[in-house]
Amino acid sequence: MVDREEQTRFPVHNFRLKQQSSYNRASVNPADSVGWFTNHDFNSNDKDHNFIRIEEKDNQKEWVLMEHDKPGAIVRTWMPFLSPDKPNTDIQIKIYLDGAEEPTLQGNMLGLFNGDGLIPYPFAHKSLRSAVSFFPIPYAKSCKITTTGRPFFYQFTFREYEEGTAVKTFSTEEFQQVKDLTVQVGKELLNPRNAHSGEQVTMTSSIPQNGTMSLDLPSGNAAVHTLSLKLADYENDEVMRSTIIKMNADGKETIWCPIGDFFGSGIGLNPYEGWHNTVSEEGTLTSRWVMPYQTSGSISIENLGDSPIEVSLSAEVEDYRWDERSMYFHAAWHGQYPVSTRPFSDWNYVSIEGRGVYVGDALTVMNPVEKWWGEGDEKIWVDGEDFPSIFGTGTEDYYAYSWGGRSTDFYEHPFHAQPRSHVYNKLNRKTSKERSTLGFSTETRTRALDGMPFGSSLKLDMEVWSWTDCEMGYGVGTMWYADASSKSNRKPDPQEALNVPEVPENLDR
Repeated sequence: MVDREEQTRFPVHNFRLKQQSSYNRASVNPADSVGWFTNHDFNSNDKDHNFIRIEEKDNQKEWVLMEHDKPGAIVRTWMPFLSPDKPNTDIQIKIYLDGAEEPTLQGNMLGLFNGDGLIPYPFAHKSLRSAVSFFPIPYAKSCKITTTGRPFFYQFTFREYEEGTAVKTFSTEEFQQVKDLTVQVGKELLNPRNAHSGEQVTMTSSIPQNGTMSLDLPSGNAAVHTLSLKLADYENDEVMRSTIIKMNADGKETIWCPIGDFFGSGIGLNPYEGWHNTVSEEGTLTSRWVMPYQTSGSISIENLGDSPIEVSLSAEVEDYRWDERSMYFHAAWHGQYPVSTRPFSDWNYVSIEGRGVYVGDALTVMNPVEKWWGEGDEKIWVDGEDFPSIFGTGTEDYYAYSWGGRSTDFYEHPFHAQPRSHVYNKLNRKTSKERSTLGFSTETRTRALDGMPFGSSLKLDMEVWSWTDCEMGYGVGTMWYADASSKSNRKPDPQEALNVPEVPENLDR
């Protein structure tokens, strides 16, 4: 979970990341324009069957939410409040491993995963109106998850290993034995600075309009471990979109992304701290993705804006051992304005060909109305499969919170954050029950144990599903590791990077 360099290598034991969720079972075929975009992703009464089945044990009903009969490991759970303002429930959740008659883990449906129960913070925590856990729960043969009451929304993301992979099943006894290690890793997640002392290369420059500055990296087998950038002036929010970060590794451009989308700040300087990225209140933007190369590399900053910018750039570079599992770090950007919300559609984040692991994204939207914009589900297709490995239940659920029309406050966690929503960010917290989602919102998610390996292809789509017929703005930075021969459908797009949607006039920031 905290070995950033290991993320640069394709997994030793290959797996398919999958998810079982309460997505609407009417979504069967993309050709069915009605069923594919049906929004009823939850269970509210006996007519809803967005779960597997109902069993009875000891005269008590149990709703089966997940059932998996191969070696695997749960690596992410997400459960929302049943009521937006009531974090309590009396429903119990039970996790049965390897066909056991009694659950290996059980507890309150929210309390088990919100950091108050067995699984400690920050692995489990309270998000905005949700309980989220990234603590791994491995199993050698099978896993079944049930609840003692009708489930609402839910997501269980898990690794499916190939048959014959040796997996040691989770036990509460061993969980207690490794408490010291759990505490140590938790402290690292909350103190994400790299404990390295590589070679520092720096540059400070004034970049004119349409100009570029480049920082050459030390030659040889090496990797960037920390990359930091700071502008002298953030007064113009749009500088986060018109300033582009680029990387060339061994002769191939592997990064082209506006800095706001690359570092997860969005439009404007919106501070937060995560495991992979930090945006500080004083304006330093830091990335801790490890970026290896074999012979040569360079980092460039391009100014697409109409005024000169002052930039300070630094990179910490260390030796790196390249092997057959090693991959290059990639980051790309896709933006579009306007995006019509009718008819409903899937908006493609990125499509990749080759071998790699998908590791994160940062989405910024401009919503021109007050009503909620993010009902759309993520749909992630791997290696040409017939149905997505991951089919979600809402954009805010993908970014690990819930009740999005109300949850416009700032929040942060090592693996996800909402740096800005409506007029609120870390420096301007929400104090009312206002429900407006007008204006810009930025959501980030980076992956560790829930990284998505792919052998030949990956396609990530997000539904555009707003309650209002309107025209929105979408921009997303995407991050993945992949072989040199891989390619994506994302190319540099300076024209669209400058096409920043205007914030509605009646929104004061």
